[in-house]
Amino acid sequence: MKLKSNLLLVLGTLAFVSLSCSSGSSTGQVPISGGSSSIETAERIISLSPTATEILFALEAGNQVVAVDDQSNFPGTAPMTSLSGYTPNIESIAEYQPDLVVASYDPGDLVAGLKVLEVATLLQPAASSMEDTYAQINELGVLTGRQSEASELIESIKSDLNEIASKKVGEGLTYYHEIDNTFYSPTSKTFLGKLYSLLGLSNIADPAIEGGFGWPQLSAEFIIDADPDLIFLGDANWGESAETVAARPGWGSMTAVEKRQVIPVDTDTSGRWGPRVVDFLKSVRSAIEKISG
Repeated sequence: MKLKSNLLLVLGTLAFVSLSCSSGSSTGQVPISGGSSSIETAERIISLSPTATEILFALEAGNQVVAVDDQSNFPGTAPMTSLSGYTPNIESIAEYQPDLVVASYDPGDLVAGLKVLEVATLLQPAASSMEDTYAQINELGVLTGRQSEASELIESIKSDLNEIASKKVGEGLTYYHEIDNTFYSPTSKTFLGKLYSLLGLSNIADPAIEGGFGWPQLSAEFIIDADPDLIFLGDANWGESAETVAARPGWGSMTAVEKRQVIPVDTDTSGRWGPRVVDFLKSVRSAIEKISG
C-alpha cells in the first residue's frame, strides 16, 4: 500500500537523521560521496528525492536535471521516470550518465555502487527543522552554481514564514495530525509539528512522546480523550475524510467532528520539507480562518 510505504520511508529516513545532520556551508563545501570531491557545477543531476526535486526547480536548475524518481510529481515539468528512491537500481541510474545523484537516504549500496562508477552522491535526509531545509537549499545551490538563487529563495521563505507566524490564528486551539489510519502522529518536536506551532496551535500528541523520533502511534482512546479542536488528515489522499472519521467508533462526538473541523491536508506539501512548506502553512491558516469566521 502506497500510504504504508510512504510512512515507512518517513520513519526510516528520520532514523537516518538521528545518525546524520545537514552540513551545507555558505563557503561552498558540500558533503558529497564518490565522483570528484571538487565538483563545481553539476550538469546532469538525478534526483531520487521529491523534496530535492522541488528545491532544484525552485532554484531554476531544472535544465540541469536529467531524471527524477517516480514520486517526484512536482513541478509538472520535472522529468519523472520509473527510477525508485525506495529501491534504487544502479544500472538504471547509470543509463542517464549523471554527474550527481541526490537522494534522501542510502538503502545500503547506493553510494558505494555509484562510487564505483565515479558518480557523485549527495544524501539529504528529511529535515528536522527549517535550518536543515535552508542548509539543503544552500547545498544544492552550491552544486548547481546557483548560490545567488539559493540565498534569494531562503530569504523569501523566511519572509513568508515570518508573515504567517506574525498572527497566531491557532492560538488556544488543539489539534491532531493524522499520518495514517493507524494513528501515527507528529509531536511538536518534529518538523511538521514545528510548522503547526508557528500558528499557535497546541499538539495533543506531545504527552505521548517517548524517545524515538517524535512520531508516536496514538490509540483511538487517547485521541478521543484529548478531544482536539481540529483534526488534520494527512491521509486524505488515501481515502480518509470527515465522513470516515465520524464513522469511527466513539469519534462522532468529538469537538472537531461535531463542529466540522476535520481538515484534509495535502500529503505532498505537508510531507516534503522544502520550499512548499509555505504553501502548506498558508492552506492551514486559511482553513483555520474560515472556521473562525
